[in-house]
Amino acid sequence: MKTVFRNAQLVCPVGGVTSGDLLVDGETIAATGEFEIPSDAKVIDLAGKTLAPALIDLGVFAVDQAACRAGGIARVGLMPDQSPVLDDPGIIRRAALSGKPALWVHPLAAATRALQGHDLGEMAINASAGARAVATGRGWIASSATMRKVLAYARDIGVVVVAHAEDGGLTDGTVATEGETATRHGLPAAPAIAEALAVARDLMLAEETQARIHFRQVTTAAAFDLIRAAKRRGVRVTCGVTPAHLLLSDIAMSDFRTFARLSPPLRDESDRQAALVAVRDGTIDVIASGHDPRGPEAKRLPFVDSEPGMSGAETLLALSLGLVRDGLVPIERLFALLAANPAKILGLQSGTLEPGAPADLIVLDPGAPWQIEAERMVARAGNTPFDGLPVQGKVLKLFKGGTLVE
Repeated sequence: MKTVFRNAQLVCPVGGVTSGDLLVDGETIAATGEFEIPSDAKVIDLAGKTLAPALIDLGVFAVDQAACRAGGIARVGLMPDQSPVLDDPGIIRRAALSGKPALWVHPLAAATRALQGHDLGEMAINASAGARAVATGRGWIASSATMRKVLAYARDIGVVVVAHAEDGGLTDGTVATEGETATRHGLPAAPAIAEALAVARDLMLAEETQARIHFRQVTTAAAFDLIRAAKRRGVRVTCGVTPAHLLLSDIAMSDFRTFARLSPPLRDESDRQAALVAVRDGTIDVIASGHDPRGPEAKRLPFVDSEPGMSGAETLLALSLGLVRDGLVPIERLFALLAANPAKILGLQSGTLEPGAPADLIVLDPGAPWQIEAERMVARAGNTPFDGLPVQGKVLKLFKGGTLVE
């Protein structure tokens, strides 16, 4: 089946922003710009609306089809922290099928068995079963010897290691970042340097093994400086961040609202500003939701006893579009952060509007206003620290492989 999207504003991380048409043939983008419209094609007139690549959310903790549909996400990189843990080829294959037909799920296999940080996982077998990367999960691998083996093995089989960057020796038992907010509220806190310590070690190991490493969330100025320097040296490193760490500081925890308890925790305002600089200068490669829906049993507790995490899939695009309106990045660069770069890290050919790419597309009204309301979110749970925030940018339609996702 052929479909032509006419009169669109095309936003492509490779081709930039143009006006024109786009032809889908089957599950693939066949042409963009000006071309002869096939007589047997279905024509959809977008009347100037934006047509862009569907988002690829790298590092979610739940397969949440409704939230992804609302947020314009066609593909997710699923973290191994599942029940059971994604450390077996059979479990990997089941996870890869769990989003069909509405969502592509790309499992990230556990770097160590049961995510215990000791024995290496069966990386090659799990990769052959469909794993697109290996990941340390929510935690840090404390043993440098084990982490070195993980990186070397991943290098040999050609996959990236997705790492959590916090030194567990400093962060165990803590819920916040050391500073005025944590002190005023009596919260157990860890110094922000816990992140930089973990990043520094893993960068040295990645450089020595020549492996690819992706830090799923980087949130401090010191860690950004380390990654900038490593990139200049040619280390094969990429890093991501969530909208929460771009838009909120630890002041958001001031009312003990557990929706603001995250991992890594919210940082000082100076670190938040450093994250914005890192987006602008290209240090940050990926913006991801960190989607981790938590119900009342996990969040309606004292702050220290609650579980970290936020529901972010359906708000990812709207919150990120604020970076465009603020002049931090152009919209085509934003879609590199949200689609093209995650695709490269996972070894996918998607994330652009280039001919030959999968027809994973969104129709977007970037100026449409709406308000984030936790109780009305379609996600499994509405644990968002952005409850009540007015935003702009609404996904009107999502196409996965050329097929409309209802």
